[in-house]
Amino acid sequence: MWQPIGELADFEPDKPEAVDVDGTPVAVVRTTAGQVYAIHDVCSHASVALSEGEVIDGEIECWLHGSTFSLADGKPRSLPAVDPVPVYPVKIEGDNVYVAVNVEL
Repeated sequence: MWQPIGELADFEPDKPEAVDVDGTPVAVVRTTAGQVYAIHDVCSHASVALSEGEVIDGEIECWLHGSTFSLADGKPRSLPAVDPVPVYPVKIEGDNVYVAVNVEL
């Protein structure tokens, strides 16, 4: 089910924002290119919030140990993380942003 999480203007480019979607922690990133991504907001290596890290070139970096994850598919791009994190579908209707966390991916 799609849940509203805000308007496009609420998301500063390349700055992750933590949101709660139906009890699921989600990091939302609007890139400078205008794409919006939603990725699980828990690092698969150290169980810390990815939304506290930096976004560079389509990847989000875990602030604790430096692992990076692709915003598009959640796959780790650098160690020490080896397990991916879930990504969630995003849709934009007008200026509103929606995320669905309870779907089969």
